[in-house]
Amino acid sequence: MFATLSDRLSATFKNLRTKGRLSEADIDATIREIRRALLDADVAVPVVREFSSTVRERALSAEVSQALNPAQQVVSIVHEELIAILGGQQRALRLAKNPPTVILLAGLQGAGKTTLAGKLALHLREQGHTPLLVAADLQRPNAVTQLQVVGERAGVPVFAPHPGASDEGEQTEEGRRWWERSKKADPVKVARDGVEEARTKLHDVVIVDTAGRLGVDAEMMQQAADIRDAVQPDETLFVVDAMIGQDAVTTAQAFAEGVGFTGVVLSKLDGDARGGAALSVASVTGQPIMYASTGEKLTDFEVFHPDRMASRILDMGDVMTLIEQAQKAFDAEQAEAMAGKLAAGEDFTLDDFLVQMQQLRQMGSMKKMLGMLPGMGQMREAIENFDEREVDRIEAIVRSMTPAEREAPKIINGSRRARIAKGSGTTATDVNQLLERFAGAQKMMRQMAKSGGMPPGMGNLPGMGGKKSKGRQQAQRKVKGRSGNPAKRAQQEREASQRREAAPSAPGSAFGLGGAQQKADPSKVELPPGMEKFLGR
Repeated sequence: MFATLSDRLSATFKNLRTKGRLSEADIDATIREIRRALLDADVAVPVVREFSSTVRERALSAEVSQALNPAQQVVSIVHEELIAILGGQQRALRLAKNPPTVILLAGLQGAGKTTLAGKLALHLREQGHTPLLVAADLQRPNAVTQLQVVGERAGVPVFAPHPGASDEGEQTEEGRRWWERSKKADPVKVARDGVEEARTKLHDVVIVDTAGRLGVDAEMMQQAADIRDAVQPDETLFVVDAMIGQDAVTTAQAFAEGVGFTGVVLSKLDGDARGGAALSVASVTGQPIMYASTGEKLTDFEVFHPDRMASRILDMGDVMTLIEQAQKAFDAEQAEAMAGKLAAGEDFTLDDFLVQMQQLRQMGSMKKMLGMLPGMGQMREAIENFDEREVDRIEAIVRSMTPAEREAPKIINGSRRARIAKGSGTTATDVNQLLERFAGAQKMMRQMAKSGGMPPGMGNLPGMGGKKSKGRQQAQRKVKGRSGNPAKRAQQEREASQRREAAPSAPGSAFGLGGAQQKADPSKVELPPGMEKFLGR
C-alpha cells in the first residue's frame, strides 16, 4: 500500500545524501518533496501541514547542523515524526479485571468487520483466551452465516440466536419466514444476551459484530450507541477500510462524535491504494491504531506497531515482525535437532532442505517476508514477479526422488533427472537449478559447522578459531623466507644467529625457571613407598 510513498521518500533522501552539508535551501526543497509525497498519498491536509512544519523546524535546528552526517539525521527526524503521527507507541488490548472482556466492532458496511472479528478471535485464542463471537449484525444479508463460517474456521464458537437477513428476501417461503424473523430481531438484545452467554459458559472475551451502512446516518449511529450502552464494552474498535483515502478521516470523526471508540483497526492494508488513511486517522482522532488486517486469510492479521510501520514506509525494513513470524512458524525441536546434526558432522540432506522450505512457507507470503527486509524497495518489481508456487515445485521435485537420492544428490545422473522431472511435472532444467541451489546451501552449512556455527569467514577473525586465511599464511611465509639479495640475506643470518645466542639455553627458562640446565642427583630423588623394586634397589 505504501509503495508509491516509500519510493518517493527514498528518492528524496537519496538526493539528500549526496550533499556533505545542508543549507536552508536544501532542507526547504526536501520538505517540499516530502509534502508533495504525503499529499499524493491522500494524507489529510492538516496532518501534512503539522508534519512538514515539525520536520522543518527540527531540520534547521542544531541537532542537524552539528551532526556528523546531516542527511542521515534528517532521515532520522522524518522517521521519528512518522512514528508520532502513526500513534507513537503500540497500545495493547485492555482486558477487564472481571471477565468477560467485551470488544465492540463498529464501522461502515464493507470495511471488513465480520472477517476481522474472526481474525481477532483467532489471535486471542492463540494467546490462550477463550473468545466468543456474537452476531449482532442482523441487517446485512447473510452476515450471520458469514460470521458462523468465519468462527468455525477460527475454531471459536458463535452466539447467533437469530438468522438475520437473507439475500433471498421474500422470493421464497423460506426467505419470507427468514425476513419476518430478522425484522423482529433486536440486535441490542442479541448483544446483551451474548455477553450473558459468555459469562455463563466462562468465555473471557466477547467480540460483538455490529451492522454497518454504506454511509454514515443517524439510524446507524443510534443502533451502535444503543449496543454500546447495553454491553458497556471495555474496548470499542473502529474498523476502517485503509483504501478509502480522505473519507476514512471523515468517517472516523463521525464515529468518534456519535459512538466513540478507543482504538482503530486498519483493514485491507494489503491493497494498492495510497494509504493516506493509516497516516491520518490516528493523528486526527487521537486514538491509537491497534491492529492491521493484511490479507484474506485469518492469519493475515498483526498487531500494529507505529515504529515498525514507519520503518517500512522509509524502506528500512521490519526485521522484528519477521523474527516474530519465524518464531511462530519454526519448530524449536527441529531447529535443535538440525543444530545437533551439524555439530556431529553429519551432512545437510535434501530431506532437511525440504523441512526448512516447508517451515518457511508456514511464515506466510514470501513476497510479504521479502518486503520486510531493509532496502528491498529497490527490488520491488522483482519481488512482485516472484512466483509463490516455487516452494510447491521444490517440494514436488524432492518428493519425486528416492531416499538414496535425497541422501546423496551426487548420484543423480541424466536418466534420474529425467525420471524426477517427469514425476514432479517439471523439467530437467528445474531439477538442475534445484540441485545447484541445494549444493550452495549444503556448502554454507558445512562452513558454518566448521566455524562453530558462525557464518563463513568469521572463524578467521582473531579469537574465532578456524583455519588461517590465505593472506595470513602468505604473510607468514614471507617473514620466514630468505631474501634473494646476498647482502640482505647475510644480514638476516647474522640477526638469526644473534637471536639464537640470546635465547634461553634450558627448557623452561623463558617462564622464569632458571637459565642453565641443572643436572638431577638420582640419590636425592624421593620415590613413593614400594617403587624401589622397580629400580633394582
